[in-house]
Amino acid sequence: MTHGSTKSTHTKPTHKAASKSEQKSVSSVSDDAGATKKKRNFSRGQRRKHLDERLRLLHQRAMVIENELRALEDNRFYRTCIFGSARIKPNTHAYDEAFELAHLLARDGIDVLTGGGPGLMEAANKGAKLGREESRAKSLSLGLTIQLEWEPEPNHHLDVKRHHMRFSSRLDDFMRLSHSIIVTPGGIGTVLEVFFTWQLIQVKHMESRPIVFLGKKFWKGLLEWMRERPLADGLVSEKDFDVIKVADSPAEAYKIIAAHHAEFRRTHKRGPD
Repeated sequence: MTHGSTKSTHTKPTHKAASKSEQKSVSSVSDDAGATKKKRNFSRGQRRKHLDERLRLLHQRAMVIENELRALEDNRFYRTCIFGSARIKPNTHAYDEAFELAHLLARDGIDVLTGGGPGLMEAANKGAKLGREESRAKSLSLGLTIQLEWEPEPNHHLDVKRHHMRFSSRLDDFMRLSHSIIVTPGGIGTVLEVFFTWQLIQVKHMESRPIVFLGKKFWKGLLEWMRERPLADGLVSEKDFDVIKVADSPAEAYKIIAAHHAEFRRTHKRGPD
């Protein structure tokens, strides 16, 4: 009797505990179902509005950080950004010219910035390193690399490299880090870069700076079209061409950049970098 009572007393709480566990499980399933239903009731328009707002806030934060970075780096160094094709091979006229131009710039203490890839970017970074070594200048060879499956590795002539997953952020970095632009022969990517630069100067989103096209024959058709069509039709202004310079040799391009570099030093009352 006593044993039976003990058994009864022992099994009853166990039954209640199981019931509570089952109730908790049922409650959890019910809550999950409610959450799923609530998520499904969140319309596409509401979701889009929410994501747009998050994107806007992220953009504002990025602009604040960019302005702080610009303030830290402004006037400390002078950098020339060299745009050009990744497809051009060594031992070609265009490759040798990009190499020689960067060599001259780096000897003068000017940093050389490229996309960090092969072709004319490699030529410029390689030339910059040689120029620095010869003159014992403080100039740097920099590269802003991009995620491309056919360019898995940056070239091997970089002192500083910064990797980007998107072309948009890379373009912004090119603009923030450079004081002048040289455009060597290239394709769609090079044309994108030069027009991005040109427009930002046009709308005063950044200070005016020379854009030097190296190779009169190569760039003649593009620049003539800009005058014969957009300028003639009133879609751009004559003053928009003030920043455009054309050089037919590395020495000519160097002379233009050297003059701008000297003016930069005078304006900011700096000695050699």
